[in-house]
Amino acid sequence: MWMTWKCALANLPYGGAKGGVAIAPKQFSQPELQRLTRRYAAEIFPLIGPDKDVPAPDVGTDAQVMAWIMDTYSQQMGYSVPGVVTGKPLSIGGSLGREEATGRGVVYVTMEALRHLKLDMRNTTVAIQGFGNVGAHTARIMQECGARVIAVSDVQGGIHNSNGLDIPDLLTRYKTTGQSLRDTKLGDWLSNDELLQLNCTVLVPAALSEQITERNAAKLRCRILAEGANGPTTLEADRILQDQGVFIIPDILANSGGVIVSYFEWVQDVQRFFWKATDIQERLQDILISAFNQTLEFSVSKKTSMRMAALMNGIDKVAQAHLHRGLYP
Repeated sequence: MWMTWKCALANLPYGGAKGGVAIAPKQFSQPELQRLTRRYAAEIFPLIGPDKDVPAPDVGTDAQVMAWIMDTYSQQMGYSVPGVVTGKPLSIGGSLGREEATGRGVVYVTMEALRHLKLDMRNTTVAIQGFGNVGAHTARIMQECGARVIAVSDVQGGIHNSNGLDIPDLLTRYKTTGQSLRDTKLGDWLSNDELLQLNCTVLVPAALSEQITERNAAKLRCRILAEGANGPTTLEADRILQDQGVFIIPDILANSGGVIVSYFEWVQDVQRFFWKATDIQERLQDILISAFNQTLEFSVSKKTSMRMAALMNGIDKVAQAHLHRGLYP
């Protein structure tokens, strides 16, 4: 459902679905993951295709997993079908900018929110919960744009440095120390709950759903909440944050960069014509700025929250499409 509203909000010709296998990928070997992925792809073969349902990576999946699905589907068809999935390696029809797309999108909409609130990026402090694909790229690009990233965390906890973390150095150490933020020794250790309660300009929950609840919402001290994950804020917490005056960039807007560049990848695969990285970044920015401004205008005119405005906008577009198509027979 969220994906449907998200695609409608960005004017993408996609619907929405979720599916997968309930396992902990890190507990499996590469050969085991490949066999499991290929069997799953063979089972859903009748349901997917470049003109049907186009899977994309989500939690626990990566470019390699998408490559296995694409290859399994192609074997069944008897020829290569790169457009059946997105998020693939570049060597088999992937798109430049796809891996960083969700994080880059979070940065683009956050920059628009800062402009709206008349806040300077150079004086902006950022705390990011989650240091996977979305969180790591968000941190890197935020710093490149002039913001000060003061804290990041993973499932075990996080590190905090009020003077700002050196993100490129952190990424290098994080990869070489067995992926433990504590071992990087670049900041003070803190829990995920403590990170959410830091005094900062922008808080980016980029981990799992329901991290901000009725229990901790009143303790948040951010000016902007940019939802990098799907559903990180419960309905009860949302009301509390609204009363506190926190500017919320809802998930279906903030993290839609991933599906937007997935759409770009699908278009490139179907056309067999691939774009430059700068083209992808410019087109992503254009779509997200347009979606943000539409949502903001809707929010102001209807005197409602950004979350409600984004949902109303997306749902209205789907409703209009249904009305125009009609019902048959």
